[in-house]
Amino acid sequence: MRLAILCTALLATPVLAASASPQQALDIQSGHWIYHGTTTSSSKEKAGTFTWDEHCGWSANKLFLMCSFDNDWSGEKAQSLVVDSWNAQDKAYWHYEMFATGGGGAKPFVSRMTIHGNTWTEYGEDDAADGSKRYDRIIYVYTSADRVKVSIQVSKDGKHWTTYASGEGVKLP
Repeated sequence: MRLAILCTALLATPVLAASASPQQALDIQSGHWIYHGTTTSSSKEKAGTFTWDEHCGWSANKLFLMCSFDNDWSGEKAQSLVVDSWNAQDKAYWHYEMFATGGGGAKPFVSRMTIHGNTWTEYGEDDAADGSKRYDRIIYVYTSADRVKVSIQVSKDGKHWTTYASGEGVKLP
């Protein structure tokens, strides 16, 4: 599984008020978050743990939420920069992730996001080693303003999903 999908730790938010801007939905993720969780075993990987240390803040124009990550996947380190934003042209949220270290790959990871109430979902698509497509999704469910549950799922067809990793994030004061 692409580490890009695994390193991505994004967002969920309460339902927006009618007068709130789309960017305000992203604000729940601003600040310092620590995530802890576990991964399942597969034919290629053994079960393990993950820790994400995430720091998020706004760009000067308040259009882009930028998050730096220092992650540990069972001893494998990964560092990345994430930029999340609302695109007024296609009326969608987008997630962009660039890696400095770790298994994220040579090119940025780009994912469209959906927000429904307190649930955010990122969708990704990978090319498997055999040339087939593999689909990934990360689901964030905010249970409060300072707690979020995360689930990372994989699929061969984009319809039947298996949970690969799950955990919880806590916003530090």
